[in-house]
Amino acid sequence: MIFESIQTISLLTGLISIMFIWICSTRNPLTAISSLVRELLTSRRFLLLVIFMVGVLLINKFELTWEKHMDYNVDFTPWVFELEGHFVQAFQDLFHSPWITHVTSFFYLVVFQALIIASLGIFAGDRRGVFLYATCFTVIINYLIAIPFYLFVPVNEVWSYPQSGATFIMLEAFPNFNTIYRPLSGLDNCFPSLHTSISVSMAILAVRSGNRRWAVIAVLSAFIIVFSIFYLGIHWMSDMVAGVALATLASGLGIKLATRVYKPHHQPLPRRS
Repeated sequence: MIFESIQTISLLTGLISIMFIWICSTRNPLTAISSLVRELLTSRRFLLLVIFMVGVLLINKFELTWEKHMDYNVDFTPWVFELEGHFVQAFQDLFHSPWITHVTSFFYLVVFQALIIASLGIFAGDRRGVFLYATCFTVIINYLIAIPFYLFVPVNEVWSYPQSGATFIMLEAFPNFNTIYRPLSGLDNCFPSLHTSISVSMAILAVRSGNRRWAVIAVLSAFIIVFSIFYLGIHWMSDMVAGVALATLASGLGIKLATRVYKPHHQPLPRRS
């Protein structure tokens, strides 16, 4: 067991975010964070964008409440199972190991969130304003597109569908997941996989930003997170495919919107390898 509470996850997320910023920014973490705070305080556009992003994240939280009050009982899980069969079960049987469980749980719960926070810090510290704004736009687009699917195209997590044969391996590292973390994530909010779309989106932005260190870390993290959604028994293959497609769309639109909205105040710092 490596997780005990949301507080532990939040602390680890903060530490990993600082580590990523330290490794990948051309400045130290405190300077990068101060650059982000300064952008919030001096740019009304960026402040409104961040407020809107937080608002969309809150909408995602309230989606679970809306879902409970909807008179809509369609379940697309049997259709997905007919298409994919026991792929996830076979995937788990092939790789199941205690150390893999710990690593994948850590990336699924901690690194996933740290990718967003670190992206903001790194791009602010490196004065990559377009990519700072693009990160916010990309997160917003991902959630705005995913939420309607969660409401009207419900697909249950693989482990919860008995015929799949998959198990919820996450419980080996986080036994209290269903009582502590589950209220934040609906059991039928599978399609598309936001863990896939957000992590791949951050990797695409990192690559396109030209920061090679961040690109390597973000791409590797996204790969492990995508691996984890199958290994832990959470997502179907179709969830992942839809997540990658969403990431490609969201990051592309995010950069285009950021290019139009961002007004540079200073020159970007030289890129580091």
